[in-house]
Amino acid sequence: MSPTESGTDAEQSAPEQEQSAPGERRSAPDEAGPTAPADRIVALDALRGFALLGILVINIWLFALPTIATYNPTLYGDFTGLNYGAWLISHVLFERKFVTLFTILFGAGMVLFLESKARKGQAGRKLHLSRTFWLLVIGLGHAYLLWIGDILVFYALCGFVVVWAWRWRPTRQFILGAVLYAIPSALYLLLGASYLVLPEDGQTQLEDELLAAFGADFDPAREIEIYQAGWVDQAGHRIPILLEYHTLGFLSELFWTLGGMMLMGMALYKWGVLSNAQSGRFYRRLLLGGVGTGLPLILVGVWLREVFAWETIPVLTLAFQFNYWGAPLLAAGYIGGIMLLCRGAADGRVVHALSAVGRTAFTNYLLQTVIATTIFYGYGLGLFGQLSRVELLGVVVAIWAVQIPLSVWWLDRFRFGPVEWVWRTLTYRKRQPMRR
Repeated sequence: MSPTESGTDAEQSAPEQEQSAPGERRSAPDEAGPTAPADRIVALDALRGFALLGILVINIWLFALPTIATYNPTLYGDFTGLNYGAWLISHVLFERKFVTLFTILFGAGMVLFLESKARKGQAGRKLHLSRTFWLLVIGLGHAYLLWIGDILVFYALCGFVVVWAWRWRPTRQFILGAVLYAIPSALYLLLGASYLVLPEDGQTQLEDELLAAFGADFDPAREIEIYQAGWVDQAGHRIPILLEYHTLGFLSELFWTLGGMMLMGMALYKWGVLSNAQSGRFYRRLLLGGVGTGLPLILVGVWLREVFAWETIPVLTLAFQFNYWGAPLLAAGYIGGIMLLCRGAADGRVVHALSAVGRTAFTNYLLQTVIATTIFYGYGLGLFGQLSRVELLGVVVAIWAVQIPLSVWWLDRFRFGPVEWVWRTLTYRKRQPMRR
């Protein structure tokens, strides 16, 4: 769930147009090398920062709770009162919505990057493949050394493929993206329908197989023991699961979901939706339409979970459909809201803070892992499996309280976040300037 250019900072250049969109700054397009900090689309940075902060509300489950608690929260911990409310708010407003924003922004970032290189006469695809390779390397290190929930690897793998569609007309990109996104939904519908007609022993076998595929069949007590132990025990548990995620999981589901959203992100950028180039009326309609259609759809899914009495297979294959399709609608509403915010308060503290987080999103994404694993894993405080969902939301706010001012402070002094600087230096094979 992440991570943006993987939830990371896209090297941006404002699109060629007669006038800058609101909240956008421009500079000369013919300078060689990566895009200068002054040559950015502020609304995109703010949206990326918003997505980076929001993704932690869901990622904290993966950092702090046994895997089964993510897929069926009734099977682990208290799920009543305030803890149920914490889950409900997180599920309805955050789950899948912010990874959708990240993925859309990754697709937009590819177009921004390649358009910038085309204007400068640089080898855009070659540079894209180089930066995606280094993204993959960093992602592999992040996943196998630190955290099973990494999304950078999947973004890099998709980025090698979908880049070949970057010049397509946006309508074609959007339609293909929607078709790809629909494929996992159709497969889960078929799986859920087959479950309902199977005999009881067949249902049990299918449930066991699906939980195993998600890595959720592990004994929660044993999982807690592993993550409260040292790094070696954690790596031994994490590596075989990741190998399956990065192969079968990617080919069967994640490529279609993430790749489809990247293509739609390319289209949304080309239509000017993500660069704040549409009218205020358009963004107001996007906000109201996205919230007005997405929110009821997601709430129907919550109701169905209760109807199914939280039976794992019906929830994971049928009830989940409402959040799967409601998430991009609500995410569209969030896009409309952030664009309006950037128009109404372009020089305000909120936009400035969100933009700072967005410009250092790669660094901040990895920093979230470092902070959270230090809190929850055995080589730190060892609080894995010890905090309630309400308490975990408190941890999220505490991490935000570190990341937001730190991002603003850093960019007052430096051009890029530290990880962004390393990524650029590796991509261009040339040391990049760091200080402002």
